[in-house]
Amino acid sequence: MTVLCALGLLAAACGGGAAGGGATPAQGGTFTFALPADPGALDPATAVLSVTNTVLSLSYDTLVSTGEKGEVVPALAEKWDVGPDSVTFTLRKGVTCADGSPLTPSTVAENVNYITDPASKSPVHGVLVPQGMKAEADDAAGTVTLSTPEPFGFILESTRTMFIVCGKGLKDRSLLAHATSGSGPYTLTEAVAGDHYTFKVREGYAWGPSGGTTGQPGQPDTVVLKVVPNEQTAANLLISGGLNAAVIFGVDRARLEADPRITKEIHSGGNGQFFYHQGEGHPGADPAVRKALTQAVNLSELAGIASSNTGRPATGLVLEPRPCPGDSVTGKVPAYDPAAASAALDAAGWKPGPDGIRVKDGEKLTLRLLYGTTRGAGVQAAAEYLAAAWRKAGADVKLNGTIDTKLSESLNVTQDWDVVWLPISVVLPTQLTGFLTGPGAPKGANFAHLDNKRYAELAAKATGTPGPEGCKLWLEAESALFEPADLVPVVENTTLVALKGATFRYLPGQFLPLTIRMTGGG
Repeated sequence: MTVLCALGLLAAACGGGAAGGGATPAQGGTFTFALPADPGALDPATAVLSVTNTVLSLSYDTLVSTGEKGEVVPALAEKWDVGPDSVTFTLRKGVTCADGSPLTPSTVAENVNYITDPASKSPVHGVLVPQGMKAEADDAAGTVTLSTPEPFGFILESTRTMFIVCGKGLKDRSLLAHATSGSGPYTLTEAVAGDHYTFKVREGYAWGPSGGTTGQPGQPDTVVLKVVPNEQTAANLLISGGLNAAVIFGVDRARLEADPRITKEIHSGGNGQFFYHQGEGHPGADPAVRKALTQAVNLSELAGIASSNTGRPATGLVLEPRPCPGDSVTGKVPAYDPAAASAALDAAGWKPGPDGIRVKDGEKLTLRLLYGTTRGAGVQAAAEYLAAAWRKAGADVKLNGTIDTKLSESLNVTQDWDVVWLPISVVLPTQLTGFLTGPGAPKGANFAHLDNKRYAELAAKATGTPGPEGCKLWLEAESALFEPADLVPVVENTTLVALKGATFRYLPGQFLPLTIRMTGGG
């Protein structure tokens, strides 16, 4: 499973701006972009890390895409017919995989049915692909129908994030660990883990969003994704011409924003937030402890620290522009009250020991705080702030900062954490339910072992309720997570997309690759 936007878990795809628009295109060339971490395995059926989806978006197509105003536009599918629990797509003719094999309705169906097959244990099932979705192809008619067991309000929109594997990789998915097998406009030609990923343009590609093609003025012949974990280094490379673009979260934004040679655009970066592990034997299994630990933290101060003072108050769990506008957060999160926190921990049986560390039944109140190291200095400082607040409350806090792929392993396999700072950036509320309900990891994507029955009931009802009434239920469902401190939203991050010598449209965690243009100004 993962985490979602840039550090984190990400279901990419919402309306993004035209970063650096208006410059004069230059012919061909190489576009170089900074990745904050290595993407790990490149199989779309296992890709929940935002950085992985960024890489995959160059080589894989989706059935539909996102227009400039956030609307759904044709991609592999030229048209569609939507019902309450199904959508039928008519595919474009002449689409081929990078190896020359045709992409057919059966290809699409095989992708969907592989992900939803329990034997595949795909972490994107129930997240990027709706729970229980089935696909049926009619190659003669050129159509594929996706259906869900119950009405699903965002059944069309969910396919914007579904990368379609084709060709050899569909027959042998082991090939996808370090290679791509898609129909997209760029083909991966070199993969050096921890260093760079190089892509070459496909000549004759003519089935991009709204009929987009390669061979346009200014499109790069080569795209290099360079792994640059340190934001200061990325900013230096951008200024010196070693990069054309980077997404910056932390304090290095200031000097890039002040540099007239840099084109910049501010995007929503998802929430800075944390979860308590609620599995058996973890302190967070007790709701009284979760609430007390949350009350021990001044979340307003933490918000400024975590975002390097570039964020804004969190009001929901879905990236802007949201399909369901509203504020599900304000007044719902346990308020800062250190005295109440101390009293609640006492009442829960956690009594201060001689060294100040609270003890219950001979066990110390130990919190292993896990966080990713690829989101800038603000997240490191936020982890240290949380540790200080909880130590003051009587906990023994152990910090564990790690790269995204290791963080994902801790969440999904080893489970060696008690609190995790984890952004999950999604564009549809349905994409959260797989992470917040169902079997706990490693059996499912529910990494924090949440068991919030009210959220599950409201989310299930909202999923099958279209329009404003469904949105009202989604907002209530989100609020139901905050009151018992199942999830603690701290701040809505913003990110700087900084460019030099190039322009492109960038969705959270995902390229629209046909929009990349070299301007010759680097």
